[in-house]
Parts: sequence; C-alpha cells; structure tokens
Amino acid sequence: MIASFENIYIEPIQEKHAWRLCDFCTNNADRLKRFFPKTLEQNLTPTLSQYFAENKIKAFEAKEEFLWVLKEKEHHTLAGMIYLKEIDWTKKQGELAYAIDYKEAGKGHMTKTVQLVTNWAFEELNLKTLQIIAHKTNLASVKVAEKCDFVWQQTLPHAHTPPGEDALDMELYERYAS
Repeated sequence: MIASFENIYIEPIQEKHAWRLCDFCTNNADRLKRFFPKTLEQNLTPTLSQYFAENKIKAFEAKEEFLWVLKEKEHHTLAGMIYLKEIDWTKKQGELAYAIDYKEAGKGHMTKTVQLVTNWAFEELNLKTLQIIAHKTNLASVKVAEKCDFVWQQTLPHAHTPPGEDALDMELYERYAS
C-alpha cells in the first residue's frame, strides 16, 4: 500500500529510509522512549537504523509484521511510522502501533493513516480484528483510535513496562471487519 494525502505520503519501509529513521527517532526520542523503547533503541545511529530497516523489510516480505513510514512530500523527511504487528493469522487479528513527529502532531495525519492501514488490513489481508493498545494518558493515541471507529474493550492490567517505570495498565481498543 502506498497512499498520499495533503503534504504526506505513506510507503512501506525501504532501505533508503534508514538515515531518515535515525533522524526521526533521535529527534523524537522524548516522544518514543516510553511506548516505543525498542524502536528507539534500534535507531539511535545510522548503522543501527540500517539493520532495523533490513529486518523490517524481511518481516514485511514474510508477512510477519508490516511497517510503513509517513513522509513529508517537499523534503521527504519522516513524519511518522505505523506498524501492523502481533499478527495472528489463525485468529485473523493484528495490532496497530503508531508514532508521529512532534512537528506533525495534531494535524490529522495519523488518523488518516490508521484509516488507510485498517482498510488495507481488512481488504488485502482479510484480517477480521484490529487492535490498538494505548495508555489512558496518551490522549492523542486514544483520540486517533476513537476517530477511526476503534471501540474500547477493556483495561489490560500491567500490559506494558516502560524503561525505568513500573508496569502500566493499558487500554485495549478494537475494530472489526464489516
């Protein structure tokens, strides 16, 4: 899936994104460290980002996990990323996780992207359930889930442990294929 809207385009992860991934992660380290610590850790240098991109491309091709990047059209800088991960082909279920650049936050780009990826996952992969797991204080993520018709299901006790913190309860939102 490749899509475009306003000043943003979305494309699957590619090797050429490695340097920009490193820039995105280091520039947004404060935004990523709590809920994307592994992604941040794997993109702190250009060399690490190269390995990260190569591994995510292999996972994409194997249909184990899908990662797309959001890029700004004029300068081609990374504006965000979205994962389709934790895919259970038996249950036909997957989880979406997303992050947006601090300069692009609040512009509606992630809402549009989640809608596009959701439709793609239901139509192309025949998944039946998509999940978004967010912390209740991550109001932007909760708002994206709700705007994209994901419905709160339950609180998941101690579902995520950020680096240096106690385990957090997380909120589970789901959307089902029509």
